[in-house]
Amino acid sequence: MSSQEDKEIEKKVWEKLKEIQDPEFDIDIVSLGLIYEVKVKNKNVEITMTLTTPACPLGDIIFDEIKKKMDEIEGIENVYVDLTFDPPWNFERMSDEAKEKLGLL
Repeated sequence: MSSQEDKEIEKKVWEKLKEIQDPEFDIDIVSLGLIYEVKVKNKNVEITMTLTTPACPLGDIIFDEIKKKMDEIEGIENVYVDLTFDPPWNFERMSDEAKEKLGLL
């Protein structure tokens, strides 16, 4: 797979991730700042992300939704979600639009 194909898949991955709403905040997980990094190499996608808190009870719902959305992208063979809390999530990671929606701006 070429580097160009990897870049095209990465763009589609980001677009699909923006379709996933955090059930608690009703804001997409990208705007919420939960996605730290997306890497694509040879049809394999690695998503590094966090949750708002380590004890977030909705993590499994978000992970299931990520898997469903990635299945919609042609050309992906494997998806790995790497959950990290380093650095921990905070409101500064949110987009201005998300902050505005929550009344933080």
